[in-house]
Amino acid sequence: MTEPTSKAPLIDLMLSNLAGKSREIQLASELCMLCNGNANTFRDDISKREYAISGMCQVCQDQVFNGGE
Repeated sequence: MTEPTSKAPLIDLMLSNLAGKSREIQLASELCMLCNGNANTFRDDISKREYAISGMCQVCQDQVFNGGE
């Protein structure tokens, strides 16, 4: 299980309101914040750390950071 990075309570509340789900619960369930798909396979340690920050799976990270390439 990936431990979510610590965020200020208001930031966590804003993220939960925007996404309609809790980042902590999604990470505990190994699910993506954006697509709700499985988030248990990552290309490298940097991508896994990004998941702890944003809750995005590898596919969503690639789309967001690489413009879908």
